[in-house]
Amino acid sequence: MSDGCETIVVHCMDYRLQIHINHWLDVNLPVKSYDLCSIAGGVHDVYDVIRQVDIANRLHHIKKVVFINHEDCGAYGFESSDERHEADLRKAREKINLLFPHLVVDLYYLNLDGTFEHID
Repeated sequence: MSDGCETIVVHCMDYRLQIHINHWLDVNLPVKSYDLCSIAGGVHDVYDVIRQVDIANRLHHIKKVVFINHEDCGAYGFESSDERHEADLRKAREKINLLFPHLVVDLYYLNLDGTFEHID
């Protein structure tokens, strides 16, 4: 198995975001010690997300989770609003904190113009 990596990054698979996410990762996780998980809707299906975090935790001994949802997400359809994404990001963090209390969870909302908003 792996000696471990520090972080899992979970984001939406939307092609419009890849250039922004890749740049953000280069700047903010320069060590390249992360698992990258692309799921339609980001944290929309929190149970899919939990499975991926569990695998990264068991196999790679991660210490941190980064969730990135984005503006105008097709997987959310008509439910895609800033408020809904923020609520879902917080719900995902809450579930991860309960299941994996040793992990730090950071939340971000990505606008289509490439700006990232940190969610407390």
